[in-house]
Amino acid sequence: MLKPLRISLLLLTCVARAEDFQGSDHPLEYDHPPISYSTAQPNDAVAAVQRKIESGDLKLEWDEKFGYLPALLKAFDVSKSSQMLVYSKSSLQRKYITPENPRSLYFNDDVYLGYIPGAPVMEVSAVDPQLGGTFYFIEQEKMRKPKFVRSADCLSCHGGQRSLGIPGHFVRSVPADSGGELITLEEVRDITQCTPLKDRWAGWFVTGKHGTQPHRGNLIGERDLARYAKEPLFKANITDLSPMLDTTKYHGKGSDIVALMVLEHQVHMHNYVARLNIEAQQMHAAYGHVRYMRPQVDAFLRYLLFTEEAPLAGAIEGNPEYVRDFASHAIKDSKGRSLRDLDCKTRLFKYPCSFLIYSTSFDAMAAPIKEVILQKLHDILTGKNSDEQFARLSTNDRKALLEILRETKPNLPDYWRKS
Repeated sequence: MLKPLRISLLLLTCVARAEDFQGSDHPLEYDHPPISYSTAQPNDAVAAVQRKIESGDLKLEWDEKFGYLPALLKAFDVSKSSQMLVYSKSSLQRKYITPENPRSLYFNDDVYLGYIPGAPVMEVSAVDPQLGGTFYFIEQEKMRKPKFVRSADCLSCHGGQRSLGIPGHFVRSVPADSGGELITLEEVRDITQCTPLKDRWAGWFVTGKHGTQPHRGNLIGERDLARYAKEPLFKANITDLSPMLDTTKYHGKGSDIVALMVLEHQVHMHNYVARLNIEAQQMHAAYGHVRYMRPQVDAFLRYLLFTEEAPLAGAIEGNPEYVRDFASHAIKDSKGRSLRDLDCKTRLFKYPCSFLIYSTSFDAMAAPIKEVILQKLHDILTGKNSDEQFARLSTNDRKALLEILRETKPNLPDYWRKS
């Protein structure tokens, strides 16, 4: 018979695992009601642009060098300064990807564009308020009315464990050889804001300054990786990629370190929002309440508030153009503060709460779960909730976040407005 102390320890272990929502990544049955992912009509940014094309309100201009890339960046309001380059063969168009011909990625808050020089199609994905990630192709061929084709093939990777068990996006660190193939003896990691820099960006080019903080970007093949093990700053603090590839084949400049860090926060945050929304709808349909989702809400708030973010050991300096473009969408309070204010010295953001709290996906979450989230978030920021898992938030952080959200976040419950 187990002694009482051992029973208590086992229970604590089980509770700890239950609290870890990042471990709750089993696939949900999102193809069944109430979600019906495959048969539902998306209401995302891609569907909106397609409607404009069909009606004649939008004409995508063809570029002889980049095809539809410049026109799509403009149509979706995506900055070319967000460009990132990945040379691991991590795409359905993998045969076109090499370190000399990497895939370029561009993004804003809810749209992602993938362009590979010489590839027959562009990859486009979006975030749907009810469905999570939605995935499309558009042919790189001049036509009168180009059409986005929804793809189910992407779900083989983007519909399971890596994206919290729902259709979503993810970023991985994949060590690659000189041809872009996975080096099987090296470790592959999923990247979020919680991943230390030293474990990020294998298989990616990375441009920008990061001081003495090592990362695994720009390392091609086993020889580079072996040298990196002895010289952690080998191929570090690079600002020009032209010695490694023909940069004129790409529409933007470099592969920005700050853009990468924003991307890694954003994609996992969107997955959390979609997971909570889908799971809450399923649970409410089955039980009439969402009381069993307290661990998931706690984990969601830990991520929203950056309580487990890997700290920076020094300043990060990326492309100033990207920083300006990212900040241009800021919603500021009367003191000029915004959740898009970057810190890049000890942490990514100056005010540790995700800017995606303003997103359409967050606002569209099922009412029962959103009410729980907003109540608990308010309790944390006002100090009513002093749970240890949120202890990393300083008193000044809580006060600033409360003031910013009160002024800038519409449709908050009335209790948020009280002193």
